[in-house]
Amino acid sequence: MMERPLLEEIHDRLEEFTATERKAAHAFLANYPMQGLGTVAQFAAAAGVSSPTILRFVARLGLPGFAEFQNQLRRELENQLNTPLARSSAMDSGAVASADPMVEKLVENVRETLAHLPKSELAGMIRLLADEKKTLHLIGGRFTDALARYMAAHLRIVRSNVLHVAGQQGNWLDQLIGIGPKDVIVVFDIRRYQTEIIQFAEAAAKQGATVTLITDSWMSPIGRIASYVLPARVAVPSPWDSSAALMAIAEVLIAGVTRENAEYSQRRMQALEDLRNAYDLESDD
Repeated sequence: MMERPLLEEIHDRLEEFTATERKAAHAFLANYPMQGLGTVAQFAAAAGVSSPTILRFVARLGLPGFAEFQNQLRRELENQLNTPLARSSAMDSGAVASADPMVEKLVENVRETLAHLPKSELAGMIRLLADEKKTLHLIGGRFTDALARYMAAHLRIVRSNVLHVAGQQGNWLDQLIGIGPKDVIVVFDIRRYQTEIIQFAEAAAKQGATVTLITDSWMSPIGRIASYVLPARVAVPSPWDSSAALMAIAEVLIAGVTRENAEYSQRRMQALEDLRNAYDLESDD
């Protein structure tokens, strides 16, 4: 039985698949979870490959057959649909009483997330976010909006045209009006995935924007339309999911964008320091 979620496993190993297996992987990622819940023939038809290719794809994932692939998928869906209350009821009381299991899991989540980030996805997203011809719009949900705001604040220092989509949903429409092919949407979305965030991303994609996603191992539905997806491990021995690994991804992206345009970033940071000195403002560092 696989220990890692299917989406994380597939994203991490995209480069290992053959060309036809990669078509199967992309079909699954584009229509998760429904793509994996039908028959082998239906999966093959949707991916434009043969049924044996689907079985080879499943075998490469380390699963003995399509039935086990579907069993794994169903288990993941059960985890995805768990509410904080349900997770709280299922927790071991001893684990709650001790901080050690929580700390260990937080460290493990960050380590495993960074170790298994799809390298091609990460590199492609960094290049996209560093493209000065693009305007960036960062948005998050109830608990992840703080991450979007944090990342936007850093990126504004090293590049221009960075916007945080904040406030009430009605205010988002003001930004959505002008979004088009020269815009990039950076979405933070973890279970339980927020309908209004999904709708914003879908509307932006229809207007030609490039959508990128930072999500959990079970994958926000936005993954179907996202050009780049970076999954993080969020489960911990607590009723609440953890944002530690999501923050780690945000900081890796910030560092990557800064490094991608090193000279330009340096000039902007120096200009900011000059402004702070001129107005005698102190940094929040």
